[in-house]
Amino acid sequence: MNDAVLLRWKEFLLLLKIFILLLMLDAYDFNSEIGTRVKGTVFMTDNNGALVDITAKSSAYLPVQEASIHRIKRLEEAGIVPGMREEFVIIGENEADDSLILSLRSIHYELAWERCRQLQAEDVIVKGKVVGGNKGGLVAVVEGLRGFVPFSQISSKSTPEELLDKEFPLKFVDVDEEQSRLILSNRKAMADSQAQLGIGSVVTGTVQSLKPYGAFIDIGGINGLLHVSQISHDRVSDIATVLQPGDTLKVMILSHDRERGRVSLSTKKLEPTPGDMIRNPKLVFEKAEEMAQTFRQRIAQAEAMARADMLRFQPESGLTLSSDGILSPLNSDMPAEGLDLSDVSPADVSDGISEKESD
Repeated sequence: MNDAVLLRWKEFLLLLKIFILLLMLDAYDFNSEIGTRVKGTVFMTDNNGALVDITAKSSAYLPVQEASIHRIKRLEEAGIVPGMREEFVIIGENEADDSLILSLRSIHYELAWERCRQLQAEDVIVKGKVVGGNKGGLVAVVEGLRGFVPFSQISSKSTPEELLDKEFPLKFVDVDEEQSRLILSNRKAMADSQAQLGIGSVVTGTVQSLKPYGAFIDIGGINGLLHVSQISHDRVSDIATVLQPGDTLKVMILSHDRERGRVSLSTKKLEPTPGDMIRNPKLVFEKAEEMAQTFRQRIAQAEAMARADMLRFQPESGLTLSSDGILSPLNSDMPAEGLDLSDVSPADVSDGISEKESD
């Protein structure tokens, strides 16, 4: 076979490959209908959006406003850079150049609604950011979705203006994607949070504000008062020398008045040695659980002493106190199983904390 024949044969094979490729392209039925999900790779970005390769016969464009469920000004805020491969949804077509318009925002919305339904089913507390309000309540963003919090479902006495741009705890009341209805409740979230506050328990909080008489601490959406007398065993003349707004610290629950919505806190009870909160607060927080356990043991001892005192001053009752806190009969006329005093109110072991201080 001479060189001329070999060259023609190579040209024929090349044309055959091109022909087969064209047939394959014609056979490729790309679905460009609105709502179709497609895989694509970002290959160029600018201030207005990104060009995406979706292996179609026409180009595809992702506008910046369709890049995220959140409001962004630049694609980088949503992590969109050249080379990123993602699933997009077709939302339209540009008539000027027949290019397809893509969206990530639509997919994010679907995922957000699914997440909210899951959180509602799990009955969990979430944080929502207040972004607006009207005559009926507040608008808060949760998982990227705008939800409505009726005033009847807000436990805070703060005004809408005071709550604007702040986060507060919420629970889901109604999640309806078809009706685009997302109803939330701050009151339910607060009730659940307060139910978990046990006397002597240690919680982490953030200093919200300082007053001459103490500091208000945010403990998971609930404001508690750390009275100046409960900061340290050593006298604190100026709270600002110990605490500042924004500080994170561990505090112990001293008392919880659910009816009045008041929570009294203490770091004084967590001090390994008097004055540690002033000299070495880090040590106080490291030893917080250990010191709280000691405090709870003191409560238990005080309860036992209270039961013993009750028997000592009422010998005519004909009862004796066992080691496990059960009143048992001294004579056969009483029930053999005894009387369980586990529900007796605990004694006051607050070391002299006055009502004025706890307020």
